[in-house]
Amino acid sequence: QVQLVESGGGLVQAGGSLRLSCAASGGTFSVYTMGWFRQVPGKEREFVAVINWRGGTTYYADSVKGRFTISRDNAKNTVYLQMNSLKPEDTAVYCCAARRSIAVATGESEFNYWGQGTQVTVSS
Repeated sequence: QVQLVESGGGLVQAGGSLRLSCAASGGTFSVYTMGWFRQVPGKEREFVAVINWRGGTTYYADSVKGRFTISRDNAKNTVYLQMNSLKPEDTAVYCCAARRSIAVATGESEFNYWGQGTQVTVSS
């Protein structure tokens, strides 16, 4: 069973930066597609970013493109989300997810494992 544990969330002022980490265990991390999603209470979970197993292919939601960067370190079984120029509308619980396929996907239903999430709050 794959376990995903996020860290790095917190409170930051608008314009600031945070780096989220997601540590994976219990599976073959190096062949999983990894993604980040976020959710605000009362709203559906939203795709943020995805990275393929080698790290050479990434996709981003339009709302974060140019501000967020997803990366991974397969030697450390960890995926990262660097978030710059944060806005109040980025406030959400951020979850990482793993997909048991080397094919990249952005749909929530296409991911097999999920972390518990880490809260990111951006003050104006």
